[in-house]
Parts: sequence; structure tokens; C-alpha cells
Amino acid sequence: MYSYTMAQWLFFFYFYCFFGWCFESAYVSLKNRHPVNRGFMRGPFLPLYGSGAIMMLIVSMPFQHNLVLTYFAGCIGATALEYVTGVVMEALFKVRYWDYSNQKFHFQGHICLSSTLAWGGLTILMTRVVHKPVGQLVLAIPESILSVVTFVLTVYIVADFTLSFKTAIDLRDILVKMEAAREELERVQKRLDVIIAVSNEEWETKVREYNERKQERSARMDELAAGIEERLGGLKEKIQSSLYPDNIKEEIQELRMKYRIHVESRMQLGTLKDFYKRQMIKGNPTMVSKRFKDALQELKDMVDKR
Repeated sequence: MYSYTMAQWLFFFYFYCFFGWCFESAYVSLKNRHPVNRGFMRGPFLPLYGSGAIMMLIVSMPFQHNLVLTYFAGCIGATALEYVTGVVMEALFKVRYWDYSNQKFHFQGHICLSSTLAWGGLTILMTRVVHKPVGQLVLAIPESILSVVTFVLTVYIVADFTLSFKTAIDLRDILVKMEAAREELERVQKRLDVIIAVSNEEWETKVREYNERKQERSARMDELAAGIEERLGGLKEKIQSSLYPDNIKEEIQELRMKYRIHVESRMQLGTLKDFYKRQMIKGNPTMVSKRFKDALQELKDMVDKR
């Protein structure tokens, strides 16, 4: 049975956060063939690994002398932690920082069978191999020194987490605004289609084409903008030749202004000037979003080009 002070438990948490960051960053860097500062936070810490390690130690306490039960306890405990963390983060930030949707036997993309089985193996590795020397090392550190080190680490990590949380919220807001701009441009395009259709007596065809595009929602921002430019260009000559009444001309001019405003707004959002927002996307290459898929992909493409 583990018997540690609060300072020792905290130090274990921070140590395994750092250990997890080293492992993840090395793995992802090798996989992507370039250095990647993996994770949610700015510093070299991955809280999920620290939480997972503490979870493994706690759930394995009653089964330290039973390898099979230790394995299953690790599977259940760590998987539950991964699922809850994934659901909460997606609800807050509108993105998934990891996604198992392409894995067999996954549940909502947050957990999968292969991950669960791996957590069980890691629990045995943690409790039987890794933690023993780490625990002995920490127990050898005087409590007074350990308390000071833990306090300093706590201040740093709380500050880092707070700033990283704000960055993630800001990134979420950018995605929301980018999607809102896209939806407004779709409304502009729809209204232009209506104006063109009425003038050309092709109402039913245009409405059907629009509904098909809306269902697919596959057009990227540049394709959508190009479509609106094409429509505005086609209407320019008709406006000049007085084929439309004044109220329609005014509406077309208003739609043109809306188009320019929203395109400019979305382009500014997509530049992602803040270094830490770019780093958050770089550090989480598996980040996905169902609702903001196109907007997130545009940000990823922009970050890759810089």
C-alpha cells in the first residue's frame, strides 16, 4: 500500500506529466519528422499522463499482489479518466485533442479498445517497474526541500494551465466566428442565386442546386468566395444596363458589402497571428472538430505554411 504525503503525491503528478510530455513529444516528432511540442500546455507537461499515472497507482492499491486484477483495474480506471477528460475538453473547446474515430471498437471517438488494453499494460509497467525507483528517489528527498520544489512547480503549472486554457478558449472563439462568417456568406450566395434565378426564370433549378450544396457542405471558403465573386460579376452588367429595379440594385450592393466584410473578417481570423495559438495547433496534429471541421482545417493549413 502506498503511503505518501500530499507534497509527494503532487511531485509524482508533476513528474509523470513531464515524463508523458517527453514520451509524446518524442513519438510525435519522429512520426512527423520535425520537432513537436506536444500537448495542451505551453511548458513540458501533459496533465493527462500525470492524472493517468496517479489513477493507475490509486486503482491498483487493492490489487498489488494480483497481476490480473491490477491489469483490469488499470484498463477501467484509465479509460474512464480518458473518456471524461475527452468529453469535457470537447464540450469546452469544441475540438477533440485526440480522436479514435478511425480505430476499431471505439466509443464516440474518445476511447477505443486498443487504447483500453494499452492502459492496462501501462498500469502493470507503472506499478511493477517504473514507479518503484521513482518512489524510492522521492522518499529520499527531505520533506522541506520537496515542499519548496512542489510549491514552485505548482505556481508555474497553475499559471501555465491558466494561460493555456485562455488560449484554447480564444481558439474556440475564432472557430465559432469563422464558421459564422461562412454561414453568412452562404446566405449571401443563396440570396444572389434567388436574384439571378428570378431574372433568368430558373428559380426551381437554382433552389435545387443550392439545397444540394447545403447538404454536402463540402465547399471550402475559397470555393464559396469564388462562387459569390462569379455571381456578383454576372450581375454587374445587368445592374449597369438597368435590368433591375432600384430596390434590387440596392440589395445587390448591400450583399456585395456583406460579402467583402465577411471575407475580410474571416481572412483576419485565419491568419492566427498569436504564437501560442499556432503552437497549440502544431502541438496537437490529431486535433479534430466535427462542427468546425472546415474552419479548423483552414487554420491547420495556414499554420503549416508559416
